[in-house]
Parts: sequence; structure tokens; C-alpha cells
Amino acid sequence: MPFNGAMKIHLLLLPLLFCSLSTLTGAEEKPVDAPAAESKKDEPADPLAGLKAETARLEAERSKITAQLALEQARLDEKLAGQKRAVAEIQAQMEDLKTRMDLAEIKRRSADDPDLLELRRKSERLVIEAVIAKNEVELQSFEMRKKENEVRARTNEITLQIELQQKEAEARTHAVGKAPEYLKDPHQGGKLVISDRRIALNGVITAKTADHIADRIAYFNNRDSEAPIFIVIDDCPGGSVMAGYKIIKAMHGSKAPVHTVVKSFAASMAACITTVSKKSFAYPNAILLHHQLSVGVAGNLTQHRENVKQLEEWWRRLADPVAEKMGLTREEFIARMYQEASTGDWSEFADNARKLKWVDEIVEDIEETSLLRHPDSQQAASTTSAPRLPGMPPQTEIIESNDERGKPIALLPRLNPLDAYWLYNPDGFYRLQ
Repeated sequence: MPFNGAMKIHLLLLPLLFCSLSTLTGAEEKPVDAPAAESKKDEPADPLAGLKAETARLEAERSKITAQLALEQARLDEKLAGQKRAVAEIQAQMEDLKTRMDLAEIKRRSADDPDLLELRRKSERLVIEAVIAKNEVELQSFEMRKKENEVRARTNEITLQIELQQKEAEARTHAVGKAPEYLKDPHQGGKLVISDRRIALNGVITAKTADHIADRIAYFNNRDSEAPIFIVIDDCPGGSVMAGYKIIKAMHGSKAPVHTVVKSFAASMAACITTVSKKSFAYPNAILLHHQLSVGVAGNLTQHRENVKQLEEWWRRLADPVAEKMGLTREEFIARMYQEASTGDWSEFADNARKLKWVDEIVEDIEETSLLRHPDSQQAASTTSAPRLPGMPPQTEIIESNDERGKPIALLPRLNPLDAYWLYNPDGFYRLQ
């Protein structure tokens, strides 16, 4: 506890209080002791009574002094309270003044320090440069976007011009204002009118050829079961007898009439298809060729007998309808073949073939109303004979190459073991793989 003025006053007062206490104690002992002496005469003396009385008196005196001290301390505190408040106010003023002085010093140093001023200027300059750089970047970005938009606009313009030119070119490849004609009787005088219900039969007849034609016959029937379907032969040397038979059955099973049209050449299996058609047409100078089945096989005698038996059965099934239409037996048909040619390859121009009932009608003019697109825009043909026309199957099974002597040849696809080729091949161009 701090040693202040109040404590000093208390210490100075204590000796005076003790002296007063002693004086008071001595002055009061005489009247007390007299009665005590007198009482001793009458009753026995208590050795502790005096001590107890003295102690009680001292306790009372101490309490009185403590109260007086507390009073004096309160008076002193009241007297010093104003001074304490003044001191506190002065200290607060001093703290505020010091804070202001520190702030003023900081401002002064900030204003007077050249390094700080230089840093401030550099900072401000960097901020300005950053703003300028940002503006330049934004300006460059704007210019770049502007150029991109210009390039894009130019590109779009060129693209539109190209598309317009392509559409114009595409439009020029189509016959505008004309549509295919679907005539129930397409033979108008000496003219045959063919619609887009046409199927091309060119090149070697294979299983894929048969599937191609049979599928389209079914499709055209589902579209219209009355309008004619046309199988157009430009150049066909024949092919697989199984495939040819499938084509014949698809033709005969069609609800819509199926007409065969020979423009150039129909041999072997193709000639058979033409002859057994319910209705066939041909240009007068188109050539049809009939001959016997022929095949080259390897094996022992028993195998040859089996092969011959198989070929004879195929020949009976395919040649009999042709001979019957001609009004001949099969044997008479074979004999006539060798009468006409030593090789048995009996060929006739269509106007003569009509007399033999190989073809039904001769037409001088064929109008292809389905060819409404320029032929040069069609995909190039992959066959070795005729140009590719609408509806013509791709001959991907035929492999063209050269033999060991450099002679061009075409390798035919492998046949089913029970199948046979009915094919006109006088120069050996078509060969088995």
C-alpha cells in the first residue's frame, strides 16, 4: 500500500492517543480501587477481575480511536478527491497531446522524407501505367475482335456465295419442271416410257445382284402394286443360275407388272430372264444370246458324274421354260443352238429374236423419265461394261486384274458348290478365283 500523507498523520496521532489513554487510565484508577479495597474487607478478591475490566476499557477506547481515524480518513479523502480528479484530467490531456504530437510527427516525416515521396510517386506512376496498359490491352482486344468479326463476316459471305453456286450447279443438274411418268401401259406406239421404278441389270449376275433386284421389286410393290416396274439391261453376259432364278421368281411373284428392257446385250442367264419375263421389250439392234450351261470343274470320274447330274437338273429347270415359249422341246432347242453356231452360242438381233419369242416387243424409242439428274453428276461406274445408271448394283465382287501374260481378266466370286455359272465368256475374260 503506498505511504501517503494520510498514513503519516495517523502515525503522528498514535503516540498522542496512547499518552491520552495512559493519562486517562491513571486518573481513573483511584476511585475504582477504593471501593475495591473496601470490598476486600467483606468478600474474597478475584485476581482476574481487574484485568478483565481493564481489557474492556481498552477495547472501548480502541473502538473510539478507530472511529475517529476512519472519520479523519474520510475527511482527508474528500479533501483530496478534487486534486485526484485534476491529476486524472491533466494525465488525459497529456496523453491526447502526445497522440497529436505523434500524429503530427508522422505527417511531418511523411511530408519531408524524400525516399517516401519518391516511393509514393513511383506507386502513383505504376498505378497510372497499369491503367494505361489495361486500356491498351482492351483496345487491342477490341481491335482483334473487330478484325475477327470482319474475317468471319467475309468468310460467311464467301460461304454463302459457294453454297449459292453449289445450289445453282445442283439445280442445273436436275431437269426442272418434269417428273417421272407412271403409265399403266408404258408402250405408246413405237415408244416405251420408263419411270423411276427402274432397276438396272448389268455386268455379271451374282448373289448380290439378285438381292439388289429382289429388294427393289418388293419395295416398288409396297409403294404401288399397279404401276409397272422395269428391269433395264444394257450389257449383261449372264452369271449365277441360282441368282438368276431368284430374280425370275421375284419378277413372277410381283403384283405390279415387271417389264424387262434390253438396250444392248443380254446373254445366257440374262437372255433367259428376258425370255421368261411376262413382258419384255428391246431395241431392234439389241442382241440376245442363248446357249447351254458350261462349267469347268476338277475331280474324279464320280465327282464329274455328280456335277453333270447337277448341271442337267439346272438346265432342265431353266431351259425348259425358254424352249416351251419357243414351241420347242429341250432337245430341239439344243439342236437349233448348234445349227445356228458351231459353238452352240445362238445369238440374234432383237427384231429377229422377237420372231423366236425371246422378246415380246420391239421399240424404236425409250423415254427415261426418271433421269432427272445430269448423268455426269452420278457416281462413276465400277463395272467393266456399261456406265452406272440409277438402280444399278455395285459390282464389288468382281476383281479386275491381269493374268501372267498381262492380259486383262476379271475374277468371278466363288459360287455355292451347288450353283453354276451360265455365262457368255468366249475370250476367257471372266475366270474363277
